[in-house]
Amino acid sequence: MIDRRVFLKTSAGAAAAGCLFAQGGAPDWGGPVRDNHFHMRPTPEANAAHLDGCGVSHAVLLTRGANAAAQVKANQEKYPGRYIWFASADITKPDAEAILTQAVKEGACGLGEIKFHVEAAGPELRRMYALAADLNVPIMVHFQEVPHTPTEGVFSTGFKNFEAILKAYPKTKFLGHADAFWANVSADYANDAAYPAGPIKRGGVTDKLLGDYANLYGDLSANSGNNALSRDPEFTADFLKRHQNKLIFGSDCACADGRGAGISQAGNPAASRLAGKCVARETLTVLKSHSTPAMFRKMAWENGSRLLGVKS
Repeated sequence: MIDRRVFLKTSAGAAAAGCLFAQGGAPDWGGPVRDNHFHMRPTPEANAAHLDGCGVSHAVLLTRGANAAAQVKANQEKYPGRYIWFASADITKPDAEAILTQAVKEGACGLGEIKFHVEAAGPELRRMYALAADLNVPIMVHFQEVPHTPTEGVFSTGFKNFEAILKAYPKTKFLGHADAFWANVSADYANDAAYPAGPIKRGGVTDKLLGDYANLYGDLSANSGNNALSRDPEFTADFLKRHQNKLIFGSDCACADGRGAGISQAGNPAASRLAGKCVARETLTVLKSHSTPAMFRKMAWENGSRLLGVKS
């Protein structure tokens, strides 16, 4: 039997936490959370504002450019222990391998987000897959078959045939991300919508590859990851249970304060379902509601730490 004083104290705390959340306060997720898909803001203060607002303790800063290491260092010095980082470069240029190799030497623990108008099995990305294996770091790839706007184009196309790449690069650790990766949890996806709705048909390409290949992980970020988790609750619970060691939380959220302010989903009309909301909050809530505490900790913290070689 619970001691009455303990019960009252616990109940009061829960009520206060509920009010705080309703007012937009930072939620308590029950332990550390690392956002593994966090695009670096212009200032250290802007980065911290989002994380603090949604109750996220740590983040992987996604960067691009030769000056990335210096920018990351400024964040790490202001907020010690909070940040690690990934590096990206224009993979269509001949110096991409040199830039990324130097970034890893300077402390980057992964390559990404790699998002370019090329084929997933094309020569540009094959160079990156081989490089990631040589450097022993994961590579985060954006897979998208349907443009969000008339001029956007598509990225890393051909995911339905990605099994051949996983076989060809067994030493490469892949972190799958974006529309085509998550839409393909359903076996009936036909590259016809960025974010398909409705029940998921079992046997999808993504589901199968996550189960069959030890070198593939799933980045749960963005509207794409949230949509896949939200459209079929019965499927979600089973999917999370089966792949609890392969799924990694990330937000890819563009809101300013961790509460949904400012531009949400970076002007993506197809992602209007999350307009005015913080993607980190929304996805962590879905994960909490469909998993055990142990599973949640894996996806929010442990899986990413293991993949990136970070001590928990």
